[in-house]
Amino acid sequence: MSHPLDLTGRNILVTGASSGIGRETAILLSELGARVILVARNEERLEQTRSALTGEGHLVRSLDLSRTDDIPAWMKALAAEVGPLSGAVHSAGLHLARPVRTYTSTDIQNIFRVNVEASALLAKGLRQKGVRAERSSLVLLASVVALVGQPGLGLYGATKGAVSALTKSMALELASEGIRVNCVAPGVVVTEMTEELQSKMSAEQFAKIEEMHPLGLGTPRDAANSIAFLLSDAARWITGTTLVVDGGYTAH
Repeated sequence: MSHPLDLTGRNILVTGASSGIGRETAILLSELGARVILVARNEERLEQTRSALTGEGHLVRSLDLSRTDDIPAWMKALAAEVGPLSGAVHSAGLHLARPVRTYTSTDIQNIFRVNVEASALLAKGLRQKGVRAERSSLVLLASVVALVGQPGLGLYGATKGAVSALTKSMALELASEGIRVNCVAPGVVVTEMTEELQSKMSAEQFAKIEEMHPLGLGTPRDAANSIAFLLSDAARWITGTTLVVDGGYTAH
């Protein structure tokens, strides 16, 4: 009897695989049998991720996701090399903690390009003939700040709210092509990005964030488990949803 989380023989693309949630997702997917294509700008760090994977045949590909118009053609070429993709995860993203008084149009354009535009262009790339497998799953990364406010995270939260909205419409549009589209909205997960955020806050400010998570802060594996579930056949009847994984943050 097959296990519903088994991903053996499936090609799955993971952006942001050089650190944090992306790296842990890649490790977990390899443990579940997938062949993982690791994507980020830093090839050296991607090689470090590959060394932690289970199994063989995993690939490292350096890509600047801010060059969004290049994504579909790049995915077409990738599929010609490795075969159709059964899944894609967009874990790469920019984080910006900045008060409103310091916003610039460049800040807004840059963060929307990687967090939102790249999500849309990955979907466009995946739906191409020869790129998608007969059944494919796209998982995007949102955040709890798409659902609740947080001072200093307005632009970041706006991009994640856009990702959640994009998920719903793309799920309806791509269902007929055998592609499920979902996103995961984590609470605060202890990653390098979180440590950078913490360095910009007082101990008291960060303690308040910790207190807002009744189950404590999350780990990258907590988010990765949810991503793997949405990629798998266990979630075959789920599309267009934002799965909140936040240790109780949004229960307040």
